[in-house]
Amino acid sequence: MAPLRSRVPDADAGRRLDAVLASLSEIGSRSLAERLIASGAALVDGERRAKSYRLEGGEELEVTLAEPVALAPMELRLAVVHEDEHLLVVDKPAGLVTHPSGPEERATLAHGVLALGAAGGEPERPGIVHRLDRDTSGLILVARSDEAHARLSEAIRAREVERRYLALVRGSPRSRTGRITAPIGRDRRDRTRHSLDTESPRVAVTWFELVERLGERSLLDIRLETGRTHQIRVHLEAIELPVCGDPVYGAARDLGLERQFLHAHRLRFRHPFTGEALDLASPLPPELEAALTRARGA
Repeated sequence: MAPLRSRVPDADAGRRLDAVLASLSEIGSRSLAERLIASGAALVDGERRAKSYRLEGGEELEVTLAEPVALAPMELRLAVVHEDEHLLVVDKPAGLVTHPSGPEERATLAHGVLALGAAGGEPERPGIVHRLDRDTSGLILVARSDEAHARLSEAIRAREVERRYLALVRGSPRSRTGRITAPIGRDRRDRTRHSLDTESPRVAVTWFELVERLGERSLLDIRLETGRTHQIRVHLEAIELPVCGDPVYGAARDLGLERQFLHAHRLRFRHPFTGEALDLASPLPPELEAALTRARGA
C-alpha cells in the first residue's frame, strides 16, 4: 500500500504525534497510531519520533498502513449473556485474548464473535469496543454493525457504560470507598508493564468499594471511569492492594491461583438504538469462587 502523506496544520502545533495521527480518518484510533509509531511506519519529515513528540505545524507526516488482515470466524462456544440484532454481550473466559496483536495469532475472542455476527470497527478486531486482559474473565460488549460500533464506542468515551469488576486483593483499603486518579502509561524502564512512572501518561480513574474483609485480604467492587491498559491492576498495586494471583502487578499464585482474581461481573448501559436500560451480570467462575472460599477460611 502506498504511503499516506499529509501536512500538519498550523492549528495542530503543540499537539502530540499520536493524537494527530489518531485524528486522521485513515487511522482513527490512538492504539493504531501508537502501533504505527512504534513500528516505524509513521515518520515526521522522514524521521522516526516518539509518540509524545510535540509537533510544530507544517511538518510532513508519512504513514505506511499495512493491508488489513481479515479474520476468519471460528466456533469457540462462547457464553452469550445478551444478544439482539445490534449487539452482543459475551462472558469471556480467562485465558482468551480479546483480539489478535498480529496476523499469526489465532483463536481470540474476536475470531469467536465474528462467527456470531460481530461487525464494525477495525478489521482485526471486528465489533470489539472495549477489551479485557487475557486472564481477566467476564462481560464484554460487542457490536454487530458499523453504526452500533460507533454508538457503543461513543457511549464508552462519554462514560455512559458502567463496567464493574470484582477483585480480591492483599491488604485492606483505608476507607470503604475510594477513587484512584493517577495517570497511567507504558513503564519507562520495563516496556512490558504499565505504571504511573511513564513518559506517556494518560488520565485514568478507578473507583472501588469494599465488599468484604477477609483477614489479610479484601474483596472489592471496582468501577472503571476510564479504560487504560491494565488499569485496575496498576492502580491497585499503586495503593498497596495487589490483586491476588496477578503474576505481574500483584500477589502471584496467592491462594493457589493460576490467574489474577479479576472478573468483569456487571455491565449497565442504555441500548444505543432502543434506549432500553440493560443491566447484565456474570457470576464468579468456579476457580475464583473456590479461591474466595479459601480466603474466607484462611
